[in-house]
Amino acid sequence: MFLKWFKNIGPGTLVAAAFIGPGTVTVCTIAGVTFGYNLLWVMLLSIFATIILQEMSARIGIISQKGLSEVLRNSIENKKLKYLVVALILAAIVVGNAAYEAGNISGGILGLETIFGTSSYTFNNITFNGYSLLIGVVAFVLLYIGNYKFLEKALITLVILMSISFIVTAALTKPNLSALFSGLFIPKMPEQSILTIIALIGTTVVPYNIFLHASLVKEKWNNKNDLKKAKLDTILSIALGGLVSMAIIIAASGINSKEILNTADLAKGLEPLYGEFAKYFLALGLFAAGITSAITAPLAAAYVAKGCLGFKGGLTSISFRAVWIIILGLGVVFSSIGIKPIEIIKFAQIANGILLPIITGLLLWMMNNSAVLGNYVNTKLQNVFAVLIFIVTVFLGTKGVLTVLNVI
Repeated sequence: MFLKWFKNIGPGTLVAAAFIGPGTVTVCTIAGVTFGYNLLWVMLLSIFATIILQEMSARIGIISQKGLSEVLRNSIENKKLKYLVVALILAAIVVGNAAYEAGNISGGILGLETIFGTSSYTFNNITFNGYSLLIGVVAFVLLYIGNYKFLEKALITLVILMSISFIVTAALTKPNLSALFSGLFIPKMPEQSILTIIALIGTTVVPYNIFLHASLVKEKWNNKNDLKKAKLDTILSIALGGLVSMAIIIAASGINSKEILNTADLAKGLEPLYGEFAKYFLALGLFAAGITSAITAPLAAAYVAKGCLGFKGGLTSISFRAVWIIILGLGVVFSSIGIKPIEIIKFAQIANGILLPIITGLLLWMMNNSAVLGNYVNTKLQNVFAVLIFIVTVFLGTKGVLTVLNVI
């Protein structure tokens, strides 16, 4: 059974690769260092919500054989509303991923620097990070080849490397199993944990993965009979991603220090307690998390632009490549010379905060649209779960926007 699943593995794993980026790794690290095992239940619920949303996204992709942005563009009849939704999607996903790409590449850099030390070059009084260029070249080659199966296998390999690295690191810390299961199944909200809870959910349930998944499944499957394969792939892959996130929390819980602010600090903190193996495994995991997100973010943005703007052609078309090349290029430049486009990031956070509940609501509407899905619309139980998730996304989106605007 495992070999059969492994043969069909694909889009779900790429989605897991996308949400376990440096941001997720950092948030999970802070959660573990600050609150121990007490917030593991948040990750469990986040993964459940992610599976529900991504399964719906995959179903739309397979049945319609279109990306989600294209389906929405064709389904919204009111022109003003259509243009508003398209503009918001482009702003949040394309502009947002361009802003966040530097962070993805920087995460991979931290992993390499933890193992090999720094690598920088100065030219005309401007210092460049060599690892940034290396990661950029690797991402460029994988994306430029334009072969979905090759890209899929490369990312699956990186995800497996990342999974093994973080899980082994967690095991090396010899966690207290009774406390671990208590944190996993008994919800607790320690004092001052609300912002971390929101961050854990927000870094797992992300808008661009909903678009990415719908586009990826149609690259692999084109038959309604493949829905079961896609569902199994989604459940197992996202669950594996959740296990990785939990492993980071568990590993971070083994450090008795409040000065751990990111995974590079965690890697250094683990070394004197658990030996160099822990440091190297964690650094490899961070590198894999950074490079997979550095690949999937431009890919998602290109798919979204293609659907919103009606680009023709596939992965090798000029318009498709132009989008991801621009986003990857900006990420390499910003991460290499240390520029942080703060205002763009703030704008992207606001756009994402508004987009998440809107897309969840539109996705729920589409999942009950028989003109798009025929007999494959949501069941009543699926709608109940989706409505509960929608309520959570409204809260998260509102909180995120207000936080960026310094209202709260």
